[in-house]
Amino acid sequence: MEKYDVKRVHKNLYSPPSEDFTEVDVPEFRYLAVDGSGDPNISSAYAEAVEALYSVSYTVKFASEKSLERDAVVGPLEGLWWADDMSTFVTRDKQAWKWTMMINQPPWITDEMIDSAKSVAAAKKDLPALPKLYPMTWTEGICVQILHIGAYDDEGPVLERLHHRVIPERGFTFDGKHHEIYLSDPRRTAPEKLKTILRQPVAVV
Repeated sequence: MEKYDVKRVHKNLYSPPSEDFTEVDVPEFRYLAVDGSGDPNISSAYAEAVEALYSVSYTVKFASEKSLERDAVVGPLEGLWWADDMSTFVTRDKQAWKWTMMINQPPWITDEMIDSAKSVAAAKKDLPALPKLYPMTWTEGICVQILHIGAYDDEGPVLERLHHRVIPERGFTFDGKHHEIYLSDPRRTAPEKLKTILRQPVAVV
């Protein structure tokens, strides 16, 4: 049974270079998602959202493998980030941040399969964020992105370069929420070796 892996099927979107920002066209994807706000380092809501996303994603994966004989690699954790003042991403004022955490789902996964997986996951474990979890279809279109290698808190200079040099110099303007894709497990990876895709939807001025 061949496994679907979004990182392999859409390699150009999940393996950008780390030297410079590249332009990509991101199509429609399906996700499991949970919304929230506040500093992800200290927010219990953030930790609960991530736990619920992984629990249901793995439940969906096993159900698909059993009932449809279609297997998939669970995608990486991804996050949409925004704030009333976008400069807080450069200054790292995390309390002002709003977020949608999400995990990409294979294209054949239906809302009914997700509802069933939520019921199965709820029966196995208390997941406080489970009622907030929902299926989401998301299209970003033209984006600029780069691979950041290092601690999350070291993203500031990269984002400042994106905001004040890359986007205006290429004739773009902001056209959507800041998107991060976490390719490394922070529990098993040293901060200086973390790999994170930083993506920003843009539009031509």
